[in-house]
Amino acid sequence: MKRRLALISLLFLPLLACSKPAKEAAKSTPAPASAASTAAKKVRLKTSKGDIVLLLNSEKAPITVANFLTYVTNKHYDGTVFHRVIDGFMIQGGGFKIKDSSLVEQETGKGIINESTNGLKNDRGTIAMARTSDPNSATAQFFINVVSNDMLNYPSNGGYAVFGNVVEGMDVVDQIKGVQTRGSDVPVEPITIQSASVE
Repeated sequence: MKRRLALISLLFLPLLACSKPAKEAAKSTPAPASAASTAAKKVRLKTSKGDIVLLLNSEKAPITVANFLTYVTNKHYDGTVFHRVIDGFMIQGGGFKIKDSSLVEQETGKGIINESTNGLKNDRGTIAMARTSDPNSATAQFFINVVSNDMLNYPSNGGYAVFGNVVEGMDVVDQIKGVQTRGSDVPVEPITIQSASVE
């Protein structure tokens, strides 16, 4: 599997993520979200540190929100972990589970169109899509900004698409950002997304 760059930090550090070969990823494209779930505005992430509630902006990021809700309704995020945590930058999750003390990447569908030109900024408390160096490669992985990250906004590096913000549980996000990490910014103690559900 090739290494994947899910974000670009100030130091241009690669994020810990590996992508499946395109042929294999295409086989596992999730079913589209129903009209009812696409219209939903909030998603609750129940984590091992507490709940985080996200308000999604389907008006400014319709493709990204629909994609995210598809993974939520298909239970893709249940049991995944926050696999990269950098205090002073962001917390990233949605792509890996822990098996035998190792990170195992979950299969995803095809990349989506990057909506980073929608006017939403990577401010503290916003949620955005992680991706490779290809702007249109975001699938399931996301990150929550723990500070305002102007260098992730369009046009820099094609921009990273913001599609919502934390409306409850920013204290939980702040707990997560401060945990002890090891190589590649992986938390020493796994922080699990026990479930993701539409409200």
